[in-house]
Amino acid sequence: MSEAGGAAHGSFKVNSLTGLDKADAVAGRVRWDGPRSIWNATMLAAALILGPLTFSWSALAVFLVTAGITLCVGHSVGFHRRLIHRSFECSKGLERVLVWFGTAVGMGGPIWTIRLHDSRDWAQRQPDCHWFLRHAKPLLVDGFYYLNFRLELANPPGFDPGPGIADDRFYQFIDRYWMWQQLPIALVLYALGGWPWVVWGVCVRVAACTTMHWFISYFAHTSGPQDWTVDGAVIQAYNVPLLAIPTMGESWHSNHHAFPASARHGLYPGQIDLGYRFIQLLELLGLARGVKLPAYLPPRPGITPVSARALSVAAPGQAEIAGQDKAA
Repeated sequence: MSEAGGAAHGSFKVNSLTGLDKADAVAGRVRWDGPRSIWNATMLAAALILGPLTFSWSALAVFLVTAGITLCVGHSVGFHRRLIHRSFECSKGLERVLVWFGTAVGMGGPIWTIRLHDSRDWAQRQPDCHWFLRHAKPLLVDGFYYLNFRLELANPPGFDPGPGIADDRFYQFIDRYWMWQQLPIALVLYALGGWPWVVWGVCVRVAACTTMHWFISYFAHTSGPQDWTVDGAVIQAYNVPLLAIPTMGESWHSNHHAFPASARHGLYPGQIDLGYRFIQLLELLGLARGVKLPAYLPPRPGITPVSARALSVAAPGQAEIAGQDKAA
């Protein structure tokens, strides 16, 4: 198991945002996000109409394989654990490959994803935030807004993802042309299996992955078991065990909110985390290093254990910090 250091100030903060002392997470307006709304609606319609008409067992297998690869290699490991949280180190070449697979999921490009993730994460940590970020509306209403609208805060934070991301021309290109990254996938699938493989390997996959991303976000911020809470946060995170496999371990969200820099989200016995297993494979092959885990990170102030097993994975001194926070 690899150990990783890292300064305490970089292990838990929202890394890409600036001007947080002047930002306001409450005031803002919700606006229709035309390009993404049309994209999501088109993929969903194609999946619902063309999916049944082109079904075959080989097409279903293509869907499962392409969804599994893009979600695990791309979204979970490339976007979330590497690019956003820097929970392990790797070469720039490998990072770009992982990030391309993340873009291939079909939700957006890397720079857009970082901004969306960090803005939501910061807002949900505040004592209050806009209703759009609270997942407080009924399930289907929340999904309608999530997939078709965007929030424009009146006083948003500044955004600077830092060197190696914002100034990376490859990331700039795929962020601008993120929808077009489905084209090479479609061409390969058409050559190998015709239109059924294209429908199931692109349209059904993108619709399913996009919808599931909203679905897990909704339940991971509304109810479920917890081992940790974040002090003072208006929105808490919860674990969603039933979705551990399809989300590649991302559904252990209470764990992740407590230790965002950790490469491992399934921290306790029985918590399946396929994203972390892939990082372990990269480490075994010599392609990843400096894999961060809670036990090797600095003790974190501002979180409270709420289960008997919570502290079993934390760094030495975490209990004392939590106790001091409570006493204060």
